[in-house]
Amino acid sequence: MPERLDPSDLSGKRAIVTGGARGIGRAIAERFAAAGAEVHVFDLEEAGADVPFTLHNVSVADAEAVGAAVGALPGAATILINNAGITRDRSLMKMSDADWADVIAVNLTGAFNTIRAVAPGMAAAGGGRIVNITSINGLRGKFGQANYAASKAGLIGLTKTAARELGRKAITVNAVAPGMVLTDMTLAMPEEFRDAAIGEAALDRVAEPDDIAVAVQFLASDAARVITGQVLQVDAGQYI
Repeated sequence: MPERLDPSDLSGKRAIVTGGARGIGRAIAERFAAAGAEVHVFDLEEAGADVPFTLHNVSVADAEAVGAAVGALPGAATILINNAGITRDRSLMKMSDADWADVIAVNLTGAFNTIRAVAPGMAAAGGGRIVNITSINGLRGKFGQANYAASKAGLIGLTKTAARELGRKAITVNAVAPGMVLTDMTLAMPEEFRDAAIGEAALDRVAEPDDIAVAVQFLASDAARVITGQVLQVDAGQYI
């Protein structure tokens, strides 16, 4: 009988989820914990009480802090989800140096910092899974998001390069590209913005956080052991 690969089972895995205190990251962290993983969240936000993960107050933009947090874990993390991200939306001509630098530092350099920190432990453990959360706006661009779109496009390049470099270590590296997702942040936006996203989608809806978490869990599982260097769009067909 061929080996049965179960994408719903993460038992015995140790996972890091950056930006996991709320939104998409929170959905991923909770889903991973329910699947049996030991989950560590790197975030500067508070997560509340009785959460199924361990919260570490870490800025992913701080390479030294990331290295220290990874080194302090009880063992090697074999799953890394780079979800931490910020926005500082302005048109190009109005964007400040800080608007640009802050977004690149968190969204792109932050992912580099965590990948570099966890890769040696993953390799020593015999392999691992890395999933980077990019965006369809990293594929198509978006008015007012030069910094964000550039960071997310760069994350795709980082994903493919890391997949090339780490593949021989049995480490897969993939990306998930959401469109609009109904997080607390987007639900607080004027309804016209959500309507516009639904209007450009092939389906008559947009994603919820757990839609993204399900896709990430699959790529983080043993069922995706031969998938690497890929970008999976989870966007209700917003960008086809």
